[in-house]
Amino acid sequence: MTDTPSRNQAFDPARDGAQMSFDGRMSYSDYLGLDAILSAQHPLSPAHDELLFIVQHQTSELWMKLAIHELNAARDLLAAGTMRPAFKMLARVSRIFEQLNNAWDVLRTMTPSDYTTFRETLGQSSGFQSFQYRQIEFMLGNRNTALLRPHAHRPEIVAALEAELERPSLYDVALSALDRVTDLPRAVLERPRAQPHVADPAVQTAWQSVYADPAGHWELYELAEKLVDLEDYFRRWRFNHVTTVERVIGFKRGTGGTGGVSYLKRMLETELFPELWHMRTDL
Repeated sequence: MTDTPSRNQAFDPARDGAQMSFDGRMSYSDYLGLDAILSAQHPLSPAHDELLFIVQHQTSELWMKLAIHELNAARDLLAAGTMRPAFKMLARVSRIFEQLNNAWDVLRTMTPSDYTTFRETLGQSSGFQSFQYRQIEFMLGNRNTALLRPHAHRPEIVAALEAELERPSLYDVALSALDRVTDLPRAVLERPRAQPHVADPAVQTAWQSVYADPAGHWELYELAEKLVDLEDYFRRWRFNHVTTVERVIGFKRGTGGTGGVSYLKRMLETELFPELWHMRTDL
């Protein structure tokens, strides 16, 4: 008879070759550093929902770390004229923001009454102070040097953000690629890097020419759509942020001192790649 366990017997994965002993060997927990990650939650109150609040924001920061990794690589590839591998990375960033969007759904299960049980423990800390979010904004072209000030107590963070401001944004790199096909104004291409891009009629006309002949400019056409897709998800993330904050705290001022919902609604008006949206009306 074969030594086959019956359906009622507990299955032993070792019978199929699963590794079961990790003395002196790297395990799943070792590789992922789970001891550090899972011990990084330190609620400051006995409130049940504070752990939700901490985990939601910590996981968001991890997704943002990956977004920065992908955006840096995509920008470098686009600058080198290697378009197609960059498209996959930009698509991945869009999916990352989809995950960030989904996180708001979990946080919205917290009611205003739940939040008030621990809000005072936050002090002046606020998502407004996320340096990774600030870096993503700078990378995408929303550059405002006034927003360096909340990080002044961390010189190494300010230095990293200032270094980002010295680099072309993702959209700057896209415009350089567009310029290789149709000449763009020097004022657009050579403006100080720390200044945000301002919508320009000549840039809009250039993008319109790409959309008028997709087959003749396929890589630029695909790049444009990848950028629109990314901003689409980014806008949804901002909108969901506004909705979540209004649902949880109404129109109270944020813990970081901003106007809360009023500040976030103002941010909804920011356009990262303006000509790619404006030209759709004229196509």
